[in-house]
Amino acid sequence: MSKVKITKYDDGPFVIQGNFELVDGSGNAFQTSDTIAVCRCGHTKTQPFCDGTHKACEFKETSSAR
Repeated sequence: MSKVKITKYDDGPFVIQGNFELVDGSGNAFQTSDTIAVCRCGHTKTQPFCDGTHKACEFKETSSAR
């Protein structure tokens, strides 16, 4: 199995890269490519995917790995 990489961008989305499957609460798979951006601000119109709205709503969240 290949390694999946998830990058948390400050003030932005989680970007997921690799061979993975994203499923909803009912177990249905979303149609995805091998790289997607998942919303963290909660304001996107394309949930669960990022549409860049975090910039307009001035979403702020920065944290570092410990």
